[in-house]
Amino acid sequence: MQPPRRKLITGRRLFAAAVQIGILAGLLWLAHAIALNVAAHKTHGAGFGFGFLDQPSGFGISQVLVAYDESSTYGRAFLVGLLNTLLVAAVSIVLASILGLSIGIARLSNNWLVARLALAYVEVLRNIPLLLQLFFWYFAVLRPLPGPRQSLSLGDTIFLNNRGLFLPDVGVANVGAFILAGSLAVLALLARLAPGLDRRGGRALAAGTLVGALALVPAGLSWHPAQLQGFSFTGGIRVLPELVSLVLALTLYSAAYIAEIVRAGLQSVQRGQIEAARALGLSSGDALRFVILPQALRLILPPLTNQYLTLTKNSAYAVAIAYPDLVSIFTGIVLAQTGQAVEILALTMAVYLLISLFTAGVLGLVNARFARYAGARA
Repeated sequence: MQPPRRKLITGRRLFAAAVQIGILAGLLWLAHAIALNVAAHKTHGAGFGFGFLDQPSGFGISQVLVAYDESSTYGRAFLVGLLNTLLVAAVSIVLASILGLSIGIARLSNNWLVARLALAYVEVLRNIPLLLQLFFWYFAVLRPLPGPRQSLSLGDTIFLNNRGLFLPDVGVANVGAFILAGSLAVLALLARLAPGLDRRGGRALAAGTLVGALALVPAGLSWHPAQLQGFSFTGGIRVLPELVSLVLALTLYSAAYIAEIVRAGLQSVQRGQIEAARALGLSSGDALRFVILPQALRLILPPLTNQYLTLTKNSAYAVAIAYPDLVSIFTGIVLAQTGQAVEILALTMAVYLLISLFTAGVLGLVNARFARYAGARA
């Protein structure tokens, strides 16, 4: 038996190793230069640290989800900006998902007009920059709206004008009605899933019970719509025009990409699965819910996760219309007042990184669950 031959170090390997060492050395030099620059900045300016978060901010914020005033600290301002960013991201993700799913299904409709309208929506919205769409909704649609006295109203409960969208302030007036409504909703779900009922009977019972539950909801609520007093509205819930514009732009723009993701996922399902569902007598809606979508979700969720991450990061465009999100408040006002550029930018980037990792982790678990479910059914 011959001894194993030693691999000779050829000139090609030496060159590859030298290139890698050179790249590593260049990266280390770049990091060292950046560190020296930061150190020099800190020597001539404010010292490094996060103690500034305990200092009073001295400025107001137009939209707050927690208690805040001008005497609050910079740390409180950071929390307000973070919650405003999460609000925009959460609302836009939900609305974009619903709209994108609808448009994606419409893209595959047998109705020529519906399919072409869905195609036109996707092609137009995807090819116009998001920032331009945001400017359109804010400067061309919402800002030219009439003043409070000439507000557009819906049933004298919802008002829209150039100062924002005014919604009724809703509270709980009757806890018993809510408990009864919840019980009826659970009963409707059990009736829908009960194995002893035929499909038509289960649907009828579930629909009737659900209607009863929904009818009880208004009885348990107290409505306090905004009231026009002088030149403005008082009471109710005011949604800033900046928030409305940002949510509209993010929702419509992201929905166009989600629609294409949904369309591709639905088309990935084998034709035989669809024909088998029809052979079993399933309606188009039931075939979509129970056969097509569960299989398509395995391919939809990974790119959908990336789209959600992109939407969350795109919410930073809020700074262009002065919506008080994390970037606008923390890397704008707070940075200008304190000069703690390194700490503020590092903290802001860390927050976006954590949000992205959390979103990707949650949707990764959901995707793994769907994959196991599909594998078990296969």
